[in-house]
Amino acid sequence: MNAAAAPAAAPAPNARDAALAPDELEARLRAIGAERYHDKHPFHVLLHSGRLDRGQVQAWALNRFEYQRCIPLKDAALLARIEDPQLRRVWRQRIVDHDGERDGDGGIARWLRLTDALGLPRELVESGRALLPATRFAVQAYIHFVRERSLLEAIASSLTELFAPKIIGQRVAGMLANYDFVSKDALAYFDSRLHQAPQDADFALDYVKRHALSREQQESVLAALRFKCDVLWSMLDALHLAYVEPRLVPPGAFRPQEFIPQEPRP
Repeated sequence: MNAAAAPAAAPAPNARDAALAPDELEARLRAIGAERYHDKHPFHVLLHSGRLDRGQVQAWALNRFEYQRCIPLKDAALLARIEDPQLRRVWRQRIVDHDGERDGDGGIARWLRLTDALGLPRELVESGRALLPATRFAVQAYIHFVRERSLLEAIASSLTELFAPKIIGQRVAGMLANYDFVSKDALAYFDSRLHQAPQDADFALDYVKRHALSREQQESVLAALRFKCDVLWSMLDALHLAYVEPRLVPPGAFRPQEFIPQEPRP
């Protein structure tokens, strides 16, 4: 396995350290989001405030599609490890939310409506051939983590969804206010996530609070959430370096200045 796919395990707590109360564990999880969630990344500040050009927004949407595309793969890997039928029934809804029940339905299809509206060819987006290398590595690291760490850690890594509603609200309001090439219909993906993400996060948080009983388990779920925040942050680092400053686009990656956009699909 690629060494980048598995972060170091959380340091073992001192044997004298008492387990945290469930509410204290939740408070520490939320503190990680307050410090590390990617709404604070300079690239997102630029995106939400209208200070990116069309090519930079295209690069963000194209690279973020790789993450969206792989969410069901991540959840299928987690689902395969769950022996409790009740838990499986709950978790499999995440796959349905992203894949949909039919062609043209679900979160992945809605994200493609955004890339369509930005004039990106479906083949270019879906093939992944113009991705930044760091995007590919970050997403694969997340999938490896979910496959290979404990079920508790895998579920805890999804808890970035606790912080999603805030960033979605900022993103939709900022993009609609500042970009004439983005419409409300193009941002339909985020409408669904405004109610799906809190439901998913509430379930995962309750699971973690009920099953992380020892201090060692609690430290592992805190580390899992830090890791997931790092995944999302590193994807934005790569976008900033390639398309904002110092504009070092890796070979083979999307280059807006060399790209002739398609007419948006109706």
